This record gives sequence, C-alpha cells and structure tokens, in this order.
Amino acid sequence: MRIDHAAGARPRWFVAGDLNGFFGLAIDNLSILGFIAAALVGIYGMPADIVFARMFPGTALGVLVGNLLYTWMGRRLAARTGRDDVTAMPLGLDAPTSIGMALLVLGPAYAGLREQGMAPEAAGIATWQLGMASLVVMGLLKLVLSFAGDAVTRAVPRAALLGAIGGAALMLLGFLPLLETLRQPMVGLPVLGLLLYVLVGKGRVPLRIPGVLFALLVGVAAYYGLGLSGALTGFALPRAEWPGVALPWPGLGFIEGLPATVPYLSLLLPFGLLMVVGGINVAESARAAGDDFRTRDVLLVEAVATLVAGVCGGVAQTTPYIGQPAYKHMGARTGYTLLTGLFIGLGGVLGLVSGLVQWLPMAVLAPILVFVGIDIAVQAFQSTKREHTIAVALAFLPAIAYLLAIRFGNPQWMAPQRYAELFTTVAVHGLPELAVIVALGNGFIIIAMLWATMLVALVDGRPGRAAGVLLLAAALTLFGLIHSVHPQGAVYWTWALDGLRRAMVLQFAGGYALLALALGLLALQRPGAPAAPGADR
Repeated sequence: MRIDHAAGARPRWFVAGDLNGFFGLAIDNLSILGFIAAALVGIYGMPADIVFARMFPGTALGVLVGNLLYTWMGRRLAARTGRDDVTAMPLGLDAPTSIGMALLVLGPAYAGLREQGMAPEAAGIATWQLGMASLVVMGLLKLVLSFAGDAVTRAVPRAALLGAIGGAALMLLGFLPLLETLRQPMVGLPVLGLLLYVLVGKGRVPLRIPGVLFALLVGVAAYYGLGLSGALTGFALPRAEWPGVALPWPGLGFIEGLPATVPYLSLLLPFGLLMVVGGINVAESARAAGDDFRTRDVLLVEAVATLVAGVCGGVAQTTPYIGQPAYKHMGARTGYTLLTGLFIGLGGVLGLVSGLVQWLPMAVLAPILVFVGIDIAVQAFQSTKREHTIAVALAFLPAIAYLLAIRFGNPQWMAPQRYAELFTTVAVHGLPELAVIVALGNGFIIIAMLWATMLVALVDGRPGRAAGVLLLAAALTLFGLIHSVHPQGAVYWTWALDGLRRAMVLQFAGGYALLALALGLLALQRPGAPAAPGADR
C-alpha cells in the first residue's frame, strides 16, 4: 500500500516487508562470511582467532557503514519525493570477489607463507595485512572510478564484463562449492534441491518463511540430526568458541601488506572494476523499479564502505546487491537495510556473528553459493546481446584453466616440486601442457575481458579495435599481468627471466601481436559486401 506524504515528510522507519528483506539480506551476508571462515580455517588451516577476531569485525563494519548510508539515501529520496514506497539499496559482501579473496588470494598466500617455514600465527597476521591492503587497493580504485564509471562501461563491452565474472562464478562459486556440497550429500543435496525449488521453481514453503531461510533451517536440522545419530561421515560438533568483543579500530596495518598485493593485482584490479560496473547496473535496475538513486552516490558509498572495512581490518569488499527490485517486491522499504547493518556490524564487533557462523556447516552454506554461481553465469548470457553471447562463452574458458591450476597447486594432487618444475621442463611438441594451463589461468579475469572485448569488436565489424585490444594483451603479457609464467601468478620484467619461462612469455606475446597485425591489415580493406558463411569451403 502506498501512502503519499507532502514533500519533506519523514517516511516510516519500519514496515512489515522490512522483516522479509532483513532475513534475505542478512542470510546472504552470513552465508558469505561462513564460507570465508570455512575456506580459511577449514581448508587452509588458518588460526580461527585471526579470522574471527581480526578479519570479521572490520569486514562487518563495512557492511554496517554501507547499509547505514544507503538507509539514509533511501529516506532522503522518500522525503524529497513524498513517497512511502522507496526501497533502500541493499548492500552486502560481494559473493564472487569475497570467495575469490578467500580461495585465490588469502588462502594461497597463507599456504605459501607456511611452506616458507613461517609460524601459523605470524603467517596469519601477514595474510590478514594482505587482505586489508587488498581492500584498500580495491576501494581506492572504486573511489576513482566512481567519477568515471560511465566511461568504463562504454570502453568495455557488457559481454566482456559479465563473461569474466560469469566464468569465475560458475567455476569458483559453482563447481568448487558443489564439491563441498557432495562431500556430505545427505545434507547438501536436499539443501541444493530446496533452493532450486524456492528460487527457480517459485515453490511455496510453510508459514511464509523466506525460501533461503527455510532451506538453511532444513539443512542445519538435517546436519545435526543425522550427525548426532551417526549417519554422517566426518561429523563433529563445532567448538563454537566466542571470540569476544573485538573493536575494529582504524590502523595502518594495511601499509605493511601493500607490497604483498603486487602478485595479486591481476585479480584485485578486475575485482574492483567489476564492482563499479555492477554498481552502475544496480542503480539502473533500481531506477527502472521506480527509485531514482544517483549513480555516483551509489558508487561512492560502495567505495567508502570498502575503504573503511580495509583500514579497520576487513578482508572482503562490499557491493550494492542487484536484487533491489526483488526487495521492493517483498514490501521492504528502508528498515531492512538498517536492521541488516546493525545486525551484521554490531554482531561482528560483539562476536555474535562469528559464533553463529561457526554453527553453520559447510554442507549447508555451499549449496547457496552453487546457486549464486549458476545464477550469475546465466545472467551473463541473458543480459548480453544475442550476437555477443559467443564472447561470453569464450570468456568462461580461462576460468576453467584457473580451476585446474588451483588443483595442480594442491599437494594432494601434485607434489610441490613437480608443480615448481612446470615452467622448467621442455616438452617434445610445443610448450608443456600443464604449464600452458597454469599460464592461461594466471590473470584469468583480465584475459577473459580482453578475449571477449576482442571478439565483440569482430562481431561488430571493427577489426581495427580488435587489433588494438590484442596489442594491449601482448603488452600485459610481457609483464606477467596476464599469462604469468610464475606458478603463483607474480608479475615480473620479461628480460629478467631465462630459459623456458622467457620463451613462453615471448611466444604468448608474439601470438597476440601476430594476430593483431593480421586483423590490422584486414581492417585496411575497402568496405564491401560481407562474405557468406562457408562460401570459401
């Protein structure tokens, strides 16, 4: 029901729909925090107190600051327009980049420090500082691009942006969590099926409980019920240690972590860029739903929240969620973002969120991420022009290589010495296959964007632009920003390399350059009637 007020009147703080919106937004954030903890503590063995008492409070503070600012923006818009149906922009932890930070940056960095002989506590602190610095780098990039977001979207086609994130989502948020889902299939499969029932099949659940909450409750009940009965392999009750009150005070710890971000810039910079583009799309989506938020304000809040989180110890960036029209459909207004910010923010400071997350099993959280990964991949195709969808598909391929590279780096799959020798052993025919896979995966997001941009240019009949993109790819290859021949994806000066490593760099860069030359020459042809497909066959 809409209630019109005179311009400048104060809208209501809470309506009934805000409760549904709160559950949906809060669970999204809890599930991401849960997966971060499960990945860092459960998979990589990072000390739990560093994750819960140092990383989580600052991360939660970013959610609090962002949601408070979006609540204020929503109430300001409602007062200015005299409307009582304005829905605030939802803000939370970005799923793809948050999981990417855990699996691609923080986890591998911690494992590398431990392999160098560093003690767990010291390695954890250094990894935490790397996470803080990464957030500051991404926050500064988003702050700068907040004033040039439209220019970015004009320069990079949608197929490239969505294809890059879609490939990462399908492989890292879809496939890897699917493996965790199936490690306890008596819990994971029912949760995944119920999520598909409520979110895809639009099925009804009892008592009008939010669908995601219903699936989560069923999964938690199944996990502990079956586990306590002895039916689950590897079941153990969580220690559920309360980390205590941890105030996320601003600090300069991120400065010490800045040098460690250099090898990960090929991941961090695209992560920040994608959030800017996502923020622009979210603002457009909200505008189409009737809430005309200024795009620059939306982006600035996102950047400020990320910077605050990074300076105060956070390791996962915030972003406005694409589902603002969905929350409006639920009947939510501005109260749900206020409730979510207070719950996540204060809960993170008081240790309540950390305690709650410890009771959420991976088999229940992972299916949520599987659905998110699939949904993002589908949106990449649906939100792209039909003639450009082939570029989206092409952009998925480097993510597959990175997925394989993650497994190659796992000592259970391949001995560390063998992995280190990938770029030193010459193959009989061409470059070594495993080394090529690793090189294709290093910098995979930028590679995906470049490949898709090139193909979109060809589809649009602009071979000259495609040639320019390929020359850029060749230049980035020479410095390891893409196709790094360092197993961990570090950047370098090509002339400092030797042997097979230098040969690989020069051949990858040469391949791009030769294709650019061919397309550049073809672009010089006089315009004529396009050749019929297959006419020369």
